[in-house]
Amino acid sequence: MRWALVKVSLAVTAMVVFAFAVPLGLVVREMARDRALSNAEREAAAVAPALSITTDRDQLERVVASVGSDAGMAVHIPASGERNGATDIGRQRATDEDVAAVRRMGRASTTEVTGGSTLLQPVALSSGEIAVVEVYVPESEVTNGVGTAWAVLAAVGAALIVGSVAVADRLGVRMVQPARRLVEGAHELGEGKLGARVPVEGPNELRLAAVAFNSMADQVVQLLANERELAADLSHRLRTPLTVLRLNAASLGDGPAADQTRAAVEQLEREVDTIIRTARDAKPQTAAAGPGAGCDAAEVVRERMKFWSALAEDEGRTWRVAGTDRPVRIPVARADLAASLDALLGNVFRHTPEGTAFAVDLHNGEDAVIVLVSDAGPGIADAEAAMARGRGSGNHGSTGLGLDIVRRLAESTGGDVRIGSSVLGGTEVRIWIQLNGRAATQRRGHRGAVRRRRQPRSAPATDRTRSLR
Repeated sequence: MRWALVKVSLAVTAMVVFAFAVPLGLVVREMARDRALSNAEREAAAVAPALSITTDRDQLERVVASVGSDAGMAVHIPASGERNGATDIGRQRATDEDVAAVRRMGRASTTEVTGGSTLLQPVALSSGEIAVVEVYVPESEVTNGVGTAWAVLAAVGAALIVGSVAVADRLGVRMVQPARRLVEGAHELGEGKLGARVPVEGPNELRLAAVAFNSMADQVVQLLANERELAADLSHRLRTPLTVLRLNAASLGDGPAADQTRAAVEQLEREVDTIIRTARDAKPQTAAAGPGAGCDAAEVVRERMKFWSALAEDEGRTWRVAGTDRPVRIPVARADLAASLDALLGNVFRHTPEGTAFAVDLHNGEDAVIVLVSDAGPGIADAEAAMARGRGSGNHGSTGLGLDIVRRLAESTGGDVRIGSSVLGGTEVRIWIQLNGRAATQRRGHRGAVRRRRQPRSAPATDRTRSLR
């Protein structure tokens, strides 16, 4: 907008200056010419009284010398009965034809000659003959002062153009700055900075836009607060059935199944407490995790596979895990990675028949860590529909939020989630966790780059392969 105003102002001012300066320059040049010819006419008129009294050459030469120089004026007296031939005083520049034409027409005339022009003024003599006074007007006298006048006009025109551009630029800045602040506020709000507001200033339209933006931001904050309260209330309602489960688990006695049940209930209670605390927190996390934050992905994978191995043994499933023989640091909270793995492994157990094999592979790269969860089940027909939040599979107990949890985990680091076919013949969910680029402002760019990047094939198991049939 700023440069558009400058360009429009520059074009309009240049056209106005051109429209006025060019005709004015031509008028100045014509005025200088008229001034020079007027001076020539005055000089010719000064000789006319002497010609009406006498035609003596000596006297006329003195008159011509007193009025102008010999090089600038000439007098042409025709032949008469008293003189055998015509008398010419001074240097003649006009042609004889021009002099004869003026004498014949009886009126003044201007003709172009080398180096300028001449004024031919007819004067009646006492004898009735017509003499012609020739006054030379050099070109330098005709253009005297014209160059200076044109330079002044050009300077004035340039000053007008520069001034108009400066005014337009200041006006553009006044209009653009509020618009930029509005854009910056929108970016900050999109990055999760809920306190972002825009000052109400600038033109009336931008002031109205700023007021609308601030009102929208206040509504967003209020809606998020309501969402947090609702999530906390819904999570709090789970405490009663969890208490019943904990009491029942305590009465199961001893044994591996009882211990696992009690551990699962305790973990569920911890997850509910975490949800309530997070939902009650009025300051959402929008900044990237600092140095040292995150978890060891290999340790989390081993822990979650140990948990799911008991159910795999009951259902006769073959499973394997690879890539967890050494630590793999990722910029993801331990609880978030565990929740994502539980969501994916839960889908395996929920949507594949008993006895279906599955595997978890962990690949550590220079700039990314890839987690592969694959199975030998029937696969997913529509991967795009499966990634849609809240759609689910239509089965009882499926909310469609499991893969969305995984997707948000990957995208929080600038990574991505892809669904494809596994080497086991079923579904493979590939989680790409970016090691550099956790900031929310970089997610879109990293996401596009990740999708175009060639993804490695599943590595063979390196830790252990175990059959629980």
